[in-house]
Amino acid sequence: MDNGTAGGAANGPANGPAVSRREFDALFERVRTWGRWAAADRGAWNRVTPDHVQRAAALVRTGTTVALGLPWNTRPGPDNDRPALHYMSDLGDVEPPEPAAHKDFIAVDYHGKAVSHLDALSHIAYRGQLYEGRAAREAVDAGGARFGSVQALGPLVAKGVLLDLPAVLGVDWLEPGCAVHAADVIAAERALAVTVDEGCAVLLRTGRFRRRRELGPWDPGTASAGFHVDAVPLLAERGLALLGGDGDSDVRPSPVEGLHSPVHALAITAMGVPLLDNLELEALSAACAEAERYEFMIVVTPLNVPGGTGSPVNPVAIL
Repeated sequence: MDNGTAGGAANGPANGPAVSRREFDALFERVRTWGRWAAADRGAWNRVTPDHVQRAAALVRTGTTVALGLPWNTRPGPDNDRPALHYMSDLGDVEPPEPAAHKDFIAVDYHGKAVSHLDALSHIAYRGQLYEGRAAREAVDAGGARFGSVQALGPLVAKGVLLDLPAVLGVDWLEPGCAVHAADVIAAERALAVTVDEGCAVLLRTGRFRRRRELGPWDPGTASAGFHVDAVPLLAERGLALLGGDGDSDVRPSPVEGLHSPVHALAITAMGVPLLDNLELEALSAACAEAERYEFMIVVTPLNVPGGTGSPVNPVAIL
């Protein structure tokens, strides 16, 4: 079965080049946006104005809708070490008859590799600080987050851009451990006739779930395709509002010494950009290929959880 590596990784380890902690800290300072917005715990979502929403709505031409959330996953596996819960709590036999009611219960520890979810700004701290330099120990405790909660974000309607790297490279998927670099982002923009610009949502397709269906599950916490940190300055310059993909945006193994999720730290903690993890992008890839365009309107509606560090989500792309 065909597979691929992104162009920028051709001359070294697939997840490389290696980045020192000093280089990473300099990059963190370079992309940092602290102090930019009054509504600080909404971070980069402040970029999305009513005008941006109207322009996103203008991208709707056929009315084709594509749900991007994974099915609720209750089966344990190498990529699901904390399965979601789902059981029936009422089979219609404990209430007076007519009409009978059937009820069920769901619960999930959603941060991980098996649930489509949104990371809010309280999810990631670096050097003890959240976005805006808020002390993590003071802002987050057993009661939840008092800064950067998912409740502060609310819903998002924006222009979405699918960076479909397997389509660009003519492969079925990127192999786990393959890094996507700034040069790959630029090449994808040219090949797919898209532009990452201010207030947009960037979704990276690596083909993870096609590979999973054809070859079986693996532990994406150990090896997964995703962005190298050298792609982040380009995305920061473009002024994106949201970053996501069929992985968790980070290439793994991490190329940065001592950091397991460097793109998380750069996006969330430095730039105030929430992340969408574990999206099902195969249907969107097919819809974009059929429509011959890789830009669309995206609607993200996280649960309204006071103090929540994120939320399970089922975003919708509308072409």
